[in-house]
Amino acid sequence: MSPTTPMERDLRLPESLLGDQPGGGGRASPTLPESEFAEPMNVEQLIQKLHDRRTREQALHNLSQLKDQLPEVALLLWHTCGIMFVLLKEITGVYNLISTPNLSQEVSNRVCDTITLFQCIASHLDTRKPFIRAYLPLYLYPFISTESRDKPHEYLRLSSLGAIGALVKSHPPNRDEVDPEIIHFLLESQILCLCIRCMEVGTVLSRTVATFIVERILSTDAGLNYCCNFGDRFYVTTSVLRRMTDKLVEEPSRRLLKLIIKCFIELSKGPSLCRDNEGLRCCIPRSLTYPEIVNLLSDDGDGMRGLQQLLKNVQAHVSSTGDLVLVTSYKAELNS
Repeated sequence: MSPTTPMERDLRLPESLLGDQPGGGGRASPTLPESEFAEPMNVEQLIQKLHDRRTREQALHNLSQLKDQLPEVALLLWHTCGIMFVLLKEITGVYNLISTPNLSQEVSNRVCDTITLFQCIASHLDTRKPFIRAYLPLYLYPFISTESRDKPHEYLRLSSLGAIGALVKSHPPNRDEVDPEIIHFLLESQILCLCIRCMEVGTVLSRTVATFIVERILSTDAGLNYCCNFGDRFYVTTSVLRRMTDKLVEEPSRRLLKLIIKCFIELSKGPSLCRDNEGLRCCIPRSLTYPEIVNLLSDDGDGMRGLQQLLKNVQAHVSSTGDLVLVTSYKAELNS
């Protein structure tokens, strides 16, 4: 058995998951001919195929394609004996590759299919809480924390962010609310720091999903207090949001811009550093007034109203020359 890495010891992984793994180390598992899957199979049959190393890869792929079509996939995965252990073996089997350039696209795709099944479980209302109570999202954090920008690592990062994003995605009837237990779990496990790192190193799509997670966390009282009650967290968060806004000039994305604006709006509602908006006002990116960025919202009424709401909240306006002007507060005038 290979020695454990510091990352694996920090996660306190069971030793049975740290040994020689099928699909790990870039080695392909033995597979049966495609004729094994020639006949249509139902979900239960595909899940049973996960137990066999020879049919596991194709079963993972087929199940990942079904996750949005059949809501019962999550329940069957969660309640079928031994399946979560199989999925964990697939995920932990590539830990020794994520800090190296040796991660192949083939292996990355296989693990992404596995993470997609985790996302399916995280999305279902009946399995998402057991999912976090078993601390299973933590097994995805090593993929989120990698700083490599190549495609195999980026696909793992994006898939893992998608699974975490599924946890904070709200469902009817409380469409705007995030479960407090989920928020507590994510804050305790330092997901905010990992998302901020992704907002720096990921592609536009990864940055968008990471910003969505941050926005959902900030939309809660617990998340807002966590970010705003400590200066270092507040300024790291706003600095990253500001740099991402500046990048939109070269890499335009309406979806990302709207999420950035929503994050700033949530911060403008916060306590302590944000309450009088003096801390936030100096962090608002002036690039929000650049024509290249404002034009991204030209035909988006909700987005433009969000930008106007943000400027109102921080007592700022756009001058006739297109510059961002911060209105001097009455208190500041008295002290000057």
